[in-house]
Amino acid sequence: QVQLVESGGGLVQAGGSLRLSCAASGVIFSNYAMGWYRQAPGKQRELVAGITTDGTTNYADSVKGRFTISRDNAKNTVYLQMNSLNPEDTAVYYCNGIGRRDASSTYYPRWGSWGQGTQVTVSS
Repeated sequence: QVQLVESGGGLVQAGGSLRLSCAASGVIFSNYAMGWYRQAPGKQRELVAGITTDGTTNYADSVKGRFTISRDNAKNTVYLQMNSLNPEDTAVYYCNGIGRRDASSTYYPRWGSWGQGTQVTVSS
């Protein structure tokens, strides 16, 4: 069974940066596309960044140009470098694999289990 452990969140002022990490175990990490998801208070969880097995990256429009996702298959770890943070980025951030896509191009997580997430709070 997959286990996901996120870290690196914190409180930062607007314009600041954070680097999140997610360590995965229980799966052959290199076989899976990975993503960072976030859930803000009162909102649904959304995929904000994804990276395929060959390193191709994609981003939600809201974070494009500010966030960078990367992976280290030797360490079974996926990262999210977040720059130019703003209060709208405040959320709990989770990693998971990227699963199926529906007709509206919504991507679903690969696994049903989630880690504890890491809280990111951006003050104005």
